[in-house]
Amino acid sequence: MAYVDGFVASVPDDKKQVYIDHAAFVAKVFHDHGALQVVENWGDDVPEGKLTSFPMAVQRQPGETVVFSWVVWPSREARVAGWAAMDKDDRMAAMNEMPFDGKRMIYGGFTQVLNTTETK
Repeated sequence: MAYVDGFVASVPDDKKQVYIDHAAFVAKVFHDHGALQVVENWGDDVPEGKLTSFPMAVQRQPGETVVFSWVVWPSREARVAGWAAMDKDDRMAAMNEMPFDGKRMIYGGFTQVLNTTETK
């Protein structure tokens, strides 16, 4: 099965379009280095938790929105090779800084254990 990198971050509301532009740029680089899919999601119904929550995990501040993103790779091996190639890609080095506080982003790599698509 495919391998997935997942990301959660908190983005200033006034930088939404800058974030979208940044994500579109990086998505092209991901695809050029083997990613099958890049999905970006702007928080719409992301409640505060009492013990845990997305907003708590990324220390969301007033005027920020939680984003939830993932990159699908054909395999873990393709993901490792893709990231290594991205590290050497001049487009990444020339990229402006991220439009959010990267120290508050959470991320990880995941092996898929179930993947369904419903068709009607």
